[in-house]
Amino acid sequence: MGIKIIELGSSGMKASNLGLGCMGMSAFYGETDEKESLAAIDLALEKGINFFDTAEIYGPFKNEILLAKAMKGRRDKFMLATKTGIEVKDDGTFVGVNGRPEYIKKAVDRSLKHLETDHIDLYYIHRIDPNTPIEESAGAMAELVKSGKIRYFGLSEASPATIRKANSVHPVTALQTEYSLFERSVEDNGILDTVNELGIGFVAYSPLGRGLISGKISSMEDLAADDWRRSNPRFQGENFENNLKLVSEINKIAELKKVTPAQLALAWVLNKGFAAIPGTKRRTYLQENIDAADIEFSDDEMKDLESVVPKDKVHGSRYPESGMTLLNG
Repeated sequence: MGIKIIELGSSGMKASNLGLGCMGMSAFYGETDEKESLAAIDLALEKGINFFDTAEIYGPFKNEILLAKAMKGRRDKFMLATKTGIEVKDDGTFVGVNGRPEYIKKAVDRSLKHLETDHIDLYYIHRIDPNTPIEESAGAMAELVKSGKIRYFGLSEASPATIRKANSVHPVTALQTEYSLFERSVEDNGILDTVNELGIGFVAYSPLGRGLISGKISSMEDLAADDWRRSNPRFQGENFENNLKLVSEINKIAELKKVTPAQLALAWVLNKGFAAIPGTKRRTYLQENIDAADIEFSDDEMKDLESVVPKDKVHGSRYPESGMTLLNG
């Protein structure tokens, strides 16, 4: 199979089915190393990855600035996705969800400055603002497409109703939502049905369950002191212990397939035909992900894998309570 260029839905946007989530290179997952991160991006490009994902709040701004360094002199090699809709002030102070057109227009100019580019390939609304009609936010995105500042409009963590309303104003190219063997709610809540019906691409973030499925995390000691996963319900107490039992079952299948648990989980997403943007900041793990693109499953193997991780057996919500209120707006 390998890394291949796919069209996101019926939008005309083409990007590698395996992308690179760059968030951890600058925020949320402990110590960062700019030199190693830039080397990882170089490796990704060398191996055929052109789909890179960032957001203004990663840092804030630090990750976009890092991508600017990586793109210098080779902007045409990148299909660049970034996000707005979670407001931060110019000094980096977090404000909250904001989908108002005036903020979107301010944010895109700031992102273009930090990214040192004249256009963004795919611009997502990061979280849906409950106080701003999505039609207004989508209208601002439509204006940005018309102006050439962005080429394609995306949503992240949006409900079927919101997707339909936004798409009625301007075609939505892609929906980015968490999806993995540990998080399959989109299969039952109408989201996948909606994007398939409307010809919208589906981009899976955290396809490795925030690293939990990788088998490399067996205790809190494996996480840096400032790693945000320490506050994630799936990494807490009995939830964590029960989820590790599921990881053990995944590992058994991985051993039979002669691959790592992380490769098994990522290949499962790719075999469904979706784009996936696993995050990593190290070349070692990136190469492991790249190799996963070569793994193919039969229909029976897909079913067997899904059967060892039943949807109702994963313990804990995917975000703390405060974060859950912002999902599927």
